[in-house]
Amino acid sequence: MNNRPLLEMADIVRCAGQAFIEHSRRWINWQHRKVLLAIVRCRTAALGGHRDRCTGCGHTTRISYNSCRNRHCTRCQGNARRRWLQARERELLPTRYVHAVFTLPRELAPLALQNKRLIYNLLFHSSAETLLEVARDPQRLGAEIGFFSVLHSWNQRLQFHPHIHCVIAAGGLAPDHSRWISARRSFFLPIGVLSRVFRGKFVAGLRNAFHRGELQFHGSLLPLAEPHAFARWLRCCSATTGSFTPSRPLAAPNMCCAISRLHPSRRYLELQARRSLRWQRHLPLARFRPRQQEEAHDSGCR
Repeated sequence: MNNRPLLEMADIVRCAGQAFIEHSRRWINWQHRKVLLAIVRCRTAALGGHRDRCTGCGHTTRISYNSCRNRHCTRCQGNARRRWLQARERELLPTRYVHAVFTLPRELAPLALQNKRLIYNLLFHSSAETLLEVARDPQRLGAEIGFFSVLHSWNQRLQFHPHIHCVIAAGGLAPDHSRWISARRSFFLPIGVLSRVFRGKFVAGLRNAFHRGELQFHGSLLPLAEPHAFARWLRCCSATTGSFTPSRPLAAPNMCCAISRLHPSRRYLELQARRSLRWQRHLPLARFRPRQQEEAHDSGCR
């Protein structure tokens, strides 16, 4: 039984990839081109193939095309995702968990695109320091908490939207590590306090990075390289920079499902792509070769 979807990400890249590259020449680089090429060539004859032979009976399977193993490829992340989930399950504690999101406003998206490493690192550090600092406060929880964070650079519409997902144990160790302090079932940490602390840390980190000359400005952001212009822009962004969004508490046995939702699966990305095609009709679907025709062509090549 063939479980392959009728339309895959590689089909979309084959159809619209060149037009996308032409339209994005101002910012696209060789790394982006390399990813698109890997997606197109993944599990095709272009990467070669192999046969599996049984050492007992000598039965040989048909040719299986090699995968690209690129971390951005939606076809090649299944095994890596499974291993990641299993490793996280081994780290779970016998307690409740909460899921929270630290996000940046869309005004910061262009700057993040031009300074990915710096902005992503700042997002990780600011969110982590915020959680640890507020949780240590005796007036809040008064405990040392544990959590892990996952970066998402896209939203559900596949638009650039950097944000951090945090899965947090609903409690922590007392300052002297002598006992476990559990959070209340209906309340973990104050949302307003977390938002304000996160906003302050992120804006301060952004300002320090500018003074150290670590930020890059290109294209429409070039005027922000001037100190006074950057200071005005940062003051405007400070009112909205960063937010904290909590979700309902997660039970430990269901953590695997909660964690898996933090990683878009191949089927999820393909579903979003098909919806986009239905809604916008930008891509000429007639140019896609039917899956049955492709499989027949592959069988003939073998």
